[in-house]
Amino acid sequence: MRTIHRDIVGAFIFSNDGQVLLGKNGKGGVYEDLWVIPGGGIEAGETKMQALIREVAEETGLDIRGAKITEIDLPLTGKSQKTLKETGETVMVEMIFYNFKIDFDLPASALVVRLEEDLSEAVWTPFAALADKPLSISVRQTLEYLGLL
Repeated sequence: MRTIHRDIVGAFIFSNDGQVLLGKNGKGGVYEDLWVIPGGGIEAGETKMQALIREVAEETGLDIRGAKITEIDLPLTGKSQKTLKETGETVMVEMIFYNFKIDFDLPASALVVRLEEDLSEAVWTPFAALADKPLSISVRQTLEYLGLL
């Protein structure tokens, strides 16, 4: 199996009523059947911030430009199989994660999520319910780092 390398931005999106947005990738996506966060690969010529804004809009329909955005200083890597949409080839993806905390000054009920691209499901999750979710390892590690698990 061929291995590809990707730099990935991830968005830990928080509402002001103590919830975080989690999603599941569609069939064949990275970390299939686990809860992940919106995000994706940094394209050639993009900054991390440009990629973050684009990926969140593509996957959730949310515009994060008016929210407080803070890079999370926790270096993480991961790997997972993925089926490439363009060719149907299954590859191993080795990733470096650049995660960001996105704080909205709105309750989750006011932040309408529209699944636009990679995510097949999305749910606002209260902090107290995070321990019950089957999370990808990098999401779990980051939530632990943030003191939420």
